[in-house]
Amino acid sequence: MSRRIRGGETCAIARTVDVLRDPWSFLVLREAFGGVTRFADFRDALSIASDVLADRLAALVAAGILRRETYQDEGSRPRADYHLTAAGFDLLPVIGALQQWGDRHLPDHRGPTVVRRRVGSDEPLDVAFVDHHGHRVDLDEVTFERTAAYPNPRRA
Repeated sequence: MSRRIRGGETCAIARTVDVLRDPWSFLVLREAFGGVTRFADFRDALSIASDVLADRLAALVAAGILRRETYQDEGSRPRADYHLTAAGFDLLPVIGALQQWGDRHLPDHRGPTVVRRRVGSDEPLDVAFVDHHGHRVDLDEVTFERTAAYPNPRRA
């Protein structure tokens, strides 16, 4: 039985949550961004049941976030590996923002497990809003303005 979030027809957040659906999706993406592509490697890294992993991978493939490719090691049966698509790669700031929030508000006593850096630099990166000139915008200056596409439940 498929569950859908009410308002998903017009709300981008609801549509995204419908696709990502559960915490395992975010953890699968975390591993994919770390270079994991093979089913067994996802399973081992996440300590996830095979049926749950198969369901999550299938859902991410169906949503166009991962691409399934077949490979075959010599002497073995064909198997699938999973690669981020352009849509999947666009979730990198989402995963980075979740990690940044967790480090800031739910810190581990040993410190962060991952530090975001620009390739070739030792300088850490933050996930942030940036204007069209490339300037960082403070969070207290960010507003989400509804457009004509946003549903108004009082008019329905």
